[in-house]
Amino acid sequence: MHPKALLDAATELVRRVLLLDHPADTVVSRFFREHRALGPRERATLAETAYAVLRRKPLYEHLARAGSGSRERRLAILGFHAPRDFLKQALSEPEKAWLDACDAVPPAELAPEYRHNLPGWLVAPLRAQVGDEFDTLAAALLEPAPLDLRVNTLKEKRAAAQADLAQAAIKAIETPYSPWGLRIDGKPALQKLDAFTRGAVEVQDEGSQLLALLLDARRGEMVADFCAGAGGKTLAIGATMRNTGRLYAFDVSAHRLDALKPRLARSGLSNVHPVAIAHERDERVKRLKGKMDRVLVDAPCSGLGTLRRNPDLKWRQQPKDVAELQARQLAILTSAARLVKPGGRLVYATCSVLPDENEAIAAAFGAEHADFEPLNVAELLQALKLPDAAALCTTDAAQPGQYLRLWPHRHGTDGFFAAAWQRKG
Repeated sequence: MHPKALLDAATELVRRVLLLDHPADTVVSRFFREHRALGPRERATLAETAYAVLRRKPLYEHLARAGSGSRERRLAILGFHAPRDFLKQALSEPEKAWLDACDAVPPAELAPEYRHNLPGWLVAPLRAQVGDEFDTLAAALLEPAPLDLRVNTLKEKRAAAQADLAQAAIKAIETPYSPWGLRIDGKPALQKLDAFTRGAVEVQDEGSQLLALLLDARRGEMVADFCAGAGGKTLAIGATMRNTGRLYAFDVSAHRLDALKPRLARSGLSNVHPVAIAHERDERVKRLKGKMDRVLVDAPCSGLGTLRRNPDLKWRQQPKDVAELQARQLAILTSAARLVKPGGRLVYATCSVLPDENEAIAAAFGAEHADFEPLNVAELLQALKLPDAAALCTTDAAQPGQYLRLWPHRHGTDGFFAAAWQRKG
C-alpha cells in the first residue's frame, strides 16, 4: 500500500479508537474486517500506530498543537509505526518540518505528564506504592508487552516445546518464575504452528500462570474457576490436576465461555465443565456449597495492570468505575467463598494495580469471614519451589509476603494481585 493510503487508513483507525466507546482491540478487529484487503504488514503498522497513540496520548496531543491538518492525522503521524523515511513519503513539506521538530524535543525537557502519559488520578496511588520506582514503572507501562506462552504439560515438556518453536524459527526463552512459561519477542502467527494447533502451547501471561500455580489444584479434587472468562487459567488449572477430578468454569458471559471451547478441545482436557451463570448467587452455584477443594476468583476489575497490552483502559476507566467495581468484587468473592469446603483453599486475584481493588478487598473479606484463615502467599510459592518467591510478594513489615504483587517493571509480567485463605475445619 502506498504510504499516503496507509497514513489515511491509520488516521481513520486512530479516530475510531479515540472515541473510547469500545475496547481498542475490538475496534481494531472490526476495522480489519471492514478492510479485508489489508496485508499482514499493513495490519501490524495500523494496529501498532493506534496503540502508540493510546499509550502516549497526552504527549502526542501536546506536540500536535504545533502541527496542521486534522487532529487524528497529526496523532497518526506521531505514532506511525514505520521508518520515518517511509512515512515522509506521505507528508507535505510543512508536516515533515513539524515532525522533525517533534522528534528533536529532548524527553528530559518534557513536563512529567508528557513523560509518564498517565491520567492524573492514577499517578498518586501508583507513586504511593512504588515510590522512587514510579518513573521506571511508568516507562514499563508505555512499552508493548512480550508474548508469553504456557506449555501444556499434559502434552509436552517445556524444553520440547521450546525446541518445536526453534524449528519454526521462533526464539523462546524460559520465563523466570513460572515453570510452564516461554517468552517470545514479536508477534509470530502462532495459530499456524503445529505446537499451537495440537495444544502443546497456549498464550498466557506469566503472571496469570502464577495464579494457577498459587491455587495448587491437585489430582482428583473438586475445583472452581469462578470468573473463568475465556479460560486461560482454567486450562492451566486442569493441567495441574492432570486431567482428573472435576473443574467447573463459571462465568456470567456465555459468549466468553464459548471462546473456551476450541481451546479446551486443543488442550486434551476432559475434566472441565463450563457453566454459564446469571450472577454470583445463581442456583447452580448454591448447589455446590461447601464441596470445593479449591476456588479461584479472578474478579472483574479495572484491568489497569494490563496497560502494556490495553493502553486504552487508562483513558476509559475513571475513579467512579473503580468504586463501583469494589462492591461487585466483594460480593463475588463472598459468594464464591461459600463453595469452599473446610480445609479448602480460596484465592482472590485481579489484574489491577490499585489497592482499592486488591488489599482493600482482601481486608474487607477477612474482616467479615473469621472462618477463613489468611495464608502467606510467599510461603505457598516457596513450598512450590518457585525461584525467588519472596520477590513476587508484598513487603509490608507487618505482613511480609502476605500477598502476591506483580509489577511490569519488577517482574516483566502484567500487574497482578492475589490473596489466599484456607477455610477452617
